[in-house]
Amino acid sequence: MKRVFLLLVLVFTFNTLFAQKALKILRNDGSITYINASAINKITFETPLAIGDTYEGGIIFYLDANGEHGLVAAPYDQFNGDGIYWSHTNTTTGATGDGVGAGEENTNKIVRDQGSWPYAAIICATLTLGGYSDWYLPSKYELNLMYTNLAQHGLGNFDNSTAYWSSTEESSTEAWYVGFGDPGGPGSYLKTNSYSTFNVRAVRAF
Repeated sequence: MKRVFLLLVLVFTFNTLFAQKALKILRNDGSITYINASAINKITFETPLAIGDTYEGGIIFYLDANGEHGLVAAPYDQFNGDGIYWSHTNTTTGATGDGVGAGEENTNKIVRDQGSWPYAAIICATLTLGGYSDWYLPSKYELNLMYTNLAQHGLGNFDNSTAYWSSTEESSTEAWYVGFGDPGGPGSYLKTNSYSTFNVRAVRAF
């Protein structure tokens, strides 16, 4: 009787200690895997990023093929109401880039040409938001992605009664914008005309 009781105590003690030191995982095929508890703190469970997620200072509106890098839009307009000009003067800035990533270089070119006067690109270039200071005015393509992936799904707190400036230049007197109303989409308009004061929404890459 004593031997049986001792055996039961040993089995109970072993199972209790093992349960405290291991994580039991039931696999799809019915098998069981045990992971030592000392390694559990090394396991990380990550939820894939998705369009519309709040991330690194903004709202994700573009992800690359791996889903690890992309673009976020600031969560609110940097200039709204009566809007602001694309530039201070009518010159050729060379900011003709389009596509993902082109907005950053466009912004740099505009700022080098236009200086510190208030206008769309410099508002983004000097922005510090969410702990980040690498914001820029999006290219026409990037801005249209923002419109398609966020605004058309009711995300991003956009003003659907107006348009937003892109950083893509059309000529010495005109630049590209994207209308966020219905119907929306890209168009070009005068940079400094009193009627061409559109909203501004900064973006950054991660």
